[in-house]
Amino acid sequence: MNDLDQGLELAAPAKVNLKLTVGTRRADGFHEIDTLFQAIGLSDRVGVQLTRGGISLEMDGPDLGPIHDNLAFRAAQFFVDRVALDVGVAVRLEKRIPAGAGLGGGSSDAAAVLKALNALTESPLEIGELSALAAELGSDVPFFLGTSPLARGRGRGEVLQWLRPLPPAWVVLVTPDVHVATAPAYASLARPEGEHTVIDQMGGALDTGSWEGVMADASNDFQPVVAEVYPQVAEALAALADVDAEPALLSGSGAACFWLTEDEAAARAVCSRLESENRWPVYCVPTLMCLPSPRPLVSVGG
Repeated sequence: MNDLDQGLELAAPAKVNLKLTVGTRRADGFHEIDTLFQAIGLSDRVGVQLTRGGISLEMDGPDLGPIHDNLAFRAAQFFVDRVALDVGVAVRLEKRIPAGAGLGGGSSDAAAVLKALNALTESPLEIGELSALAAELGSDVPFFLGTSPLARGRGRGEVLQWLRPLPPAWVVLVTPDVHVATAPAYASLARPEGEHTVIDQMGGALDTGSWEGVMADASNDFQPVVAEVYPQVAEALAALADVDAEPALLSGSGAACFWLTEDEAAARAVCSRLESENRWPVYCVPTLMCLPSPRPLVSVGG
């Protein structure tokens, strides 16, 4: 075991769904999905340190509810239990990714904790074991453990096909102040028994190595339903369309909406125009070309 005064920190990036198709509900209650994940440069910061006992979580950011329900805390708990660690874990979490927005912030935090703890352990879990542990925490968590910032996710999102990163691009995110309830969103997309849907053309679009084919095929099954139920989402999508930022997409089941372009100047101009309207937080961030790795941490509070 590494010395207790050692620790690691890393960025926990957000993701957007470049395509999201929802299929039938499975016997385990989850829905089959087919999606394209892309990690982006909006990140939480996670610090992990081994201690003399117990699991603690210190958070800098909005109140996200009981600590014991936080995915970063639960990830530490799962890991300690799985490998029977005889030491404690201190986690410090600096939240920057809006919660409940379909950006995967909680899942990314959990993956960051698992990465850090696996690196701090003398007998780490194999990647397959770590991914299985991640899938127990949440469907999106395995993606953030991965080998590429771009991946196709099937099953409930945990069956991953890692893809070669596309050229650098820029994402303009609009984050309405509304929390979209995931379970009712899925229920609204209930499909007849036996009906299956797949992404047929995404692989071919990716083979071109360009964003043009990907964005031409971009869609999200949740988008019309969520926009109808949540007026703020409809307004955010319309705001992007009004400044010629199309196609405007919902990420996950929302509420974050985004537009992607390879033109940084165009992205910053759109971001500036949306910020001037002063309706919701707006971000202009790059797509990632690789997922972050842990680096040494002097102390969790440092």
